[in-house]
This record gives sequence, C-alpha cells and structure tokens, in this order.
Amino acid sequence: MTEPVAVVGIGADGWPGLAPPAQLEVRAAQVLLGSSRQLDLVPDKVTAERVAWPTPMLPALPGLLERHRGRRICVLASGDPMFFGIGSTLARLLGPQRLHVLPHASSLSLACARLGWPLEAVDVVSAVGRPVELLHPFIQPGRRVLVLSAGGGTPAEVAALLTVRGYGPSRLTVLERLGGKDERVVTGTAGEWSLPRTAALNVIALDCVADPGTQLLPTVPGLPDSAFDHDGQLTKREVRALTLARLAPVPGQLLWDVGAGAGSVAIEWSRVHPSCRAIAVERESERADRITRNAYALGVPGIEVVLGEAPSALDGLEAPAAVFVGGGATVPGVIETCWQSLLPGGRLVVNAVTVESESLVAQWYSRLGGDLTRVAISRAAPVGGFTTLRPMLPVTTWVVTKETQ
Repeated sequence: MTEPVAVVGIGADGWPGLAPPAQLEVRAAQVLLGSSRQLDLVPDKVTAERVAWPTPMLPALPGLLERHRGRRICVLASGDPMFFGIGSTLARLLGPQRLHVLPHASSLSLACARLGWPLEAVDVVSAVGRPVELLHPFIQPGRRVLVLSAGGGTPAEVAALLTVRGYGPSRLTVLERLGGKDERVVTGTAGEWSLPRTAALNVIALDCVADPGTQLLPTVPGLPDSAFDHDGQLTKREVRALTLARLAPVPGQLLWDVGAGAGSVAIEWSRVHPSCRAIAVERESERADRITRNAYALGVPGIEVVLGEAPSALDGLEAPAAVFVGGGATVPGVIETCWQSLLPGGRLVVNAVTVESESLVAQWYSRLGGDLTRVAISRAAPVGGFTTLRPMLPVTTWVVTKETQ
C-alpha cells in the first residue's frame, strides 16, 4: 500500500464527537471500512466509498485491503481502536508503521467517567466473541469489573453467572449507548436482575459482593480440592501449590499437563494470568470432558484438551515452556518426548507416588540433574471422639530446567 491506513475511533456520539483531525482523515478517505452502524454515523457529505465488514470479518480483511490497494483507506473503529479493537489486528497484519491511529474515548473511559471509578483500579473482561466464564477469576469480594458486552443478552448472562457463583448481592450497572443522545444507565443486583435484554451497545459495571459463606477462589495456586469435579484422580491442594511453584507460570507461556486427570494443574496455571495457556492431555474420555467442565467453571475456557495417550498424543503440539507429568510417567517414551519437546529454558516437573515411578525419576535425575524432593502431608481426621493427622501418600517431585541455547 502506498498510503498509510487511517484508523479512526468513533463513539456513539458520531460525527460531532470526532476531533477535527479525525474528521479530516475521514473526509480525505476514498474508502471507508467499518460496521454498518459506524458507517451510518458519517454524514452524507463524506463521499468516500463505504464498505461494511463482511461476516466473518477477520478472514476477509487481507483481501479487502488488497482490493483497495493504492487508495486512501480509513477504517472506523469503536472508541479506542487499540483496546480490543481492529487497530491491534491491523498492526499485526500491516505493521504499526503502516497505520495512522486516531483514538476516541473508549467505552471504558466513558463508563468510569459516569461512575466515578478510577480506571486504573478496575479489571476489564471482554465478552465479545468470548465466553462469559472468563469472568470467574476476576469475581472476588470488593473488586470492580467492567465487562465489554457481546450484545443485549450479555447482562442477563453475567447476572446469572454471578448468582450461581454466590455473588448475587453484587451491584450490576448496564451503561447503554455511552456518549450517544439516547444514553441510558440501568442498575440492579445480580440476584434480582430481571431484564432479559438491554440495548445491544452496552458496557456492564460490576461491584462484586459475595453471599455469606461463599467459597473464595483466588488466583493464587492451591484452590480447595472441592473446587474441582473429579473422580479421585486429582493432584491434591498442597502438592498442587508446590507443583505450580516449581512450574513457575509466566504470562504468555504454554504448559503441557500430561496425564491431566481433572485438569487441576492446567487450570491453576491458566488462572495465574489471562495470557497463560495450557494443553491438557488425558487418555480417558470421561476425564477429558470433566477437564473442560472444570475449566469453564473456574474461568479458563481456553484450555485445549487433547484426548489420547502420551507420548503419541503429544505429536504435533506446540512446544511448551513448561511440562507437568502427573500421570503416565512410567509409560515408555513419555518423559523422553516431554524433555525433547521442551523449549530452551523450560521447566519439566514430574510427580511420582509409586515405587516404579520414583525409580524412574531417580534415573532421570542422575542423568539430567535438577531437584529431587519428597513431600509428605498429613490432614486432620477424626478418630472416635479425637483428632489425628492422617498421612497422605508421599509425593516425590523431580524438577529440571532445560539449558538455554
């Protein structure tokens, strides 16, 4: 392309809300790209050819840009184009040097202005093209959350999720058509929310309040065992917290959870940061389905579940920055494949509870080094009218880091 692509943020206030430099960019365009709603906000005196986004948009975007090569293109975006917007996509596709971005006030800035909330102290979750279950890690007592809605039905979905989670008293405010002439604010509590639909263009503001006795589900590893649906094949809470500490979750990195069982390690890894990713490998179909249910219930629906037995099920998977082997360590080739697949600087953590698996990790420890630790944990249990500390099976953990190249 010979001309930079202009990306102009526009709000519900339309043309009058655009600053003069943004209006100049739109007037100078030969082609205007945007949603039908955004294109309708531009007055008829702007003579550029108007092209509404096709559905789906992303696969068609390169072809659209190529079709109008050599012409001055202006892309209309909602609010700030670089915040969950088309500007970020265009920057990846064309490179930032090919863009001229003129942001408008985002819907989040407008929402905080109406509510008197400091934007830097608010969590933000987008439900546009994403499951509302992503909210779960952010629903914590006293937290404020802004949700970018997918449409008029999202507020009712969010209210139902909060209520089931035990946060029915939470204050829920829907801010419709922010910045427009017909802006409206609707407020209620999640547990008493009765509107099945609101205006399609809305932002949801949450003041999280828990019912008495609601279980805390923090993002620090070590969730209660009861937070997971499982058949007993579960890395227990105390061992899981230690295991995650050794795996060292880092934003943006990928974990393989091999022999995932209930998926607890993959789920806790993913809850540390929204960009943490995980692949859970499980050979039993019923357990694989359970991993998916647990992932949705705990707010990390993006976990990829691979049904199959390692090591063959690992073929073709994206190389991980960390691997946890919680089951199947003694299957021939599992540890070899995990170690070979691990990225430089990656961490391999293997938990062993049987004599056979302990013997195997001892052999690997003698070959590759690392750390070998045995942990024995006891939990209180009744004995008649008294209490004893009943020991759990001891767990031997081998941890090794792959050298950087």
